[in-house]
Amino acid sequence: MSTAEETRPAPVEAAPAATTMCEAFQATAARFQDQVALSTPDGSVEVTFGEYAARVRQLAGAFAAAGIGRGDTVALLMSNRIEFHLCDTAAVHLGATPFSVYPTSSPEQIAYLLENSKARVMIAEEAFVDRIKAARGEGAEPSTIVCVDGAPDGTVPLADFEAGAADGFDFDAAWQAVTADDVLTLIYTSGTTGPPKGVETTHANMLAQCRAVGSVLPLRPGARLTSYLPSAHIADRWSSHYNQMVFGIHVIPVADARQVAAVLPVVKPTIWGAVPRVVEKIKAALDAAVANEPDDTRRGALQTAIATGVEVAQLKDAGKPVPDALAERYAALDAAVLSKLREKIGLDQVEWMVVGAAPMSRDVHEFLLAIGLPVTEIYGMTEASCCLTMVHPDGARIGSVGPAIPGLELKVADDGELLAKGPTITRGYRGDPEKTAEAIDSGGWLHTGDVVTMDDDGFVRIVDRKKELIINAGGKNMSPANIEGVIKGAHPLIGQVAVIGDRRPYNVALIVLDPDAAAAHAARAGMTDASVAAVAADPDVRAAIDAAVEGANAKLARVEQIKKYELIAEEWLPGGDELTPTMKLKRRPIDAKYSDVVEGLYA
Repeated sequence: MSTAEETRPAPVEAAPAATTMCEAFQATAARFQDQVALSTPDGSVEVTFGEYAARVRQLAGAFAAAGIGRGDTVALLMSNRIEFHLCDTAAVHLGATPFSVYPTSSPEQIAYLLENSKARVMIAEEAFVDRIKAARGEGAEPSTIVCVDGAPDGTVPLADFEAGAADGFDFDAAWQAVTADDVLTLIYTSGTTGPPKGVETTHANMLAQCRAVGSVLPLRPGARLTSYLPSAHIADRWSSHYNQMVFGIHVIPVADARQVAAVLPVVKPTIWGAVPRVVEKIKAALDAAVANEPDDTRRGALQTAIATGVEVAQLKDAGKPVPDALAERYAALDAAVLSKLREKIGLDQVEWMVVGAAPMSRDVHEFLLAIGLPVTEIYGMTEASCCLTMVHPDGARIGSVGPAIPGLELKVADDGELLAKGPTITRGYRGDPEKTAEAIDSGGWLHTGDVVTMDDDGFVRIVDRKKELIINAGGKNMSPANIEGVIKGAHPLIGQVAVIGDRRPYNVALIVLDPDAAAAHAARAGMTDASVAAVAADPDVRAAIDAAVEGANAKLARVEQIKKYELIAEEWLPGGDELTPTMKLKRRPIDAKYSDVVEGLYA
């Protein structure tokens, strides 16, 4: 046991008496009032739980003065910042329903959300105000736009808004009137196949989620976590915002998700989460750093340490004993080499890491375990308040997302679709009973849309989205996500891959370069133009991708292999035409946009 493990405080009990998130927050704020709750990455701004609670009381009075009460809706449009937590929590204490809009949303998308949600007040950054005004058009709502970082025309600065709290407002009576069945938030699905649906998550849903996950993964007082995924996504709201209200963790918002790798060595999180693309980029950066290490001795030590770690990880995953000699060699290499690698990337103090929202490739999982990171893969859905499955890193199995979280029932339908039932499941989609009935059957089972396998221990392995499985011209079923994961892991230059093959004689792929890796290549090659388009045109890059695809094909079944591919000479950005804000592929828009390219690959 390390010194860090010996000195860790006991996990926080998950607000045992609370029936709402308001009760949970009030208990947490009182218990940890002098502890830092929120801070900027550089530490220049810190907010204790006592200060947080005082701001919530004042802001709740301001919302009340603006006519917001129980059942009303408040919209938030901002990057990850301290004010999000303050304003969202204040609205919750009125029994209102705050929800977040993705910063990448267009005016048309914002207009749809405002209409569906019936939001009466919007809290936003100055950068988004023009979009909000365009979305509102001639409409009356939201009647109030509060700006957290400026005072453009037609807005109320946050300080002025806060100062206008209603006289005589009974804050305690307001939050004590909130019930477990009140809607805590709306989470709008990212809309890969149509207009987003507003998932209604209740106080009871989220408390059940936090308690279940907290019983699997310890959450300790003062645990540090970076918040960098969009707050419009359930993963960030659960992991940082709501877990903080229940467990008293220290959240460090990171406004630009692209800067999270640079922030980690500064803030040293003790718990952390990521989508696969983020850890893929960490692996690619470390692979490149090792390969380009000028000192032969150091480079050899790093390669040996990582290879030894992979060997240990593979034995453990197979349920085989690790020979004493190998274990001792790995321990020595960990102390001398890998511990310094973890320190360099800022994950040397992390107690556990979760990766979810999309499949993580085996190569990436093995690499993370090899360098000594306690990582576990999870599976979640917006409609289930986030996590459906989870296991502690000590019991994780590579390729599996673990068993059901405590209190949730899972079963596999005859066609392989995973069904879920329990206290975390949403009551439905806002204003859409037809879609609700499609998702949740009369028995209360949520139809996840994911095809899975489940072993005798209840461990789930995701095959793919039910509607995204490739069935080729020969009738063979394949998972495009699994194939894409193998290709992405074949070379650091590969950022995104879309595999096409449904009702086709063979599979083809669209491959997009990672912009950071492309820029690094351009620097090494002395290229004056470091754009993705310029790097994609480099014959050396094309040769490297050719070799990577060939190597990936060697790991795939013959029917899964990529026969042809096109290297796309542009970036695919989160929230753009091809990717959701959390970097999932928008397959239908990709098929439509690149139809000529795809047909050319089959010509």
